[in-house]
Amino acid sequence: MGFAVEDIARLGGWADLPFFRTDWPNIDAGLRAETRTILPPPDQRFRALEMLAPRDVRVVILGQDPYPTAGHANGLAFSVSPDVRLPHSLKNIFREIEDDIGVSRENGDLSDWVDHGVLLLNTALSVPEGVKAGHSKLGWSRLTTEVLTRLSDHPRAFILWGNHARGFRDHIVGDGHLILESAHPSPLSARRGFFGSRPFSRVNDWQTSRGEAPIRWA
Repeated sequence: MGFAVEDIARLGGWADLPFFRTDWPNIDAGLRAETRTILPPPDQRFRALEMLAPRDVRVVILGQDPYPTAGHANGLAFSVSPDVRLPHSLKNIFREIEDDIGVSRENGDLSDWVDHGVLLLNTALSVPEGVKAGHSKLGWSRLTTEVLTRLSDHPRAFILWGNHARGFRDHIVGDGHLILESAHPSPLSARRGFFGSRPFSRVNDWQTSRGEAPIRWA
């Protein structure tokens, strides 16, 4: 099962983004022509957008690309299925959650964050198995910029982890947003500014200062 042009209606409030008219047909053709295994499965590729309408987004966590290990990527940035062993980046995220707000999580399924209005978006929505950032130049960045621009319509919290995600900051326009930038949680960079960045408590402090409910991170 794939994601054809006629399936775009499933995206609800995202379906009218220009990307789906101008860029997606070419990307889709490229993906269909691939001889390598592409992750995540086609029916999960736009899962982050399918699960959360623009009006319901309170926080954006921007990643880079899906996990390139078979069985890991599921369409939500940094998330894995409950029975999957935690990838190293997710282990570091959970360590920061515990250090920051003193709570722990039972597994790597982050879909409960989506229920609280957290958009878990990667800047590329596909990756060849075993080839990190293998589709970073396929054209997905146009979708990222359009999503961020749409979500700039009123104050929201944006968490940008790593230089790649931070490179999209200029597409967050307007006033009143909380924008948190740090190193990526990967083992190669987590000690260069991710650990100790306290994004979870900072987001919740910002939410409560605005009279809104905090995010339930665990």
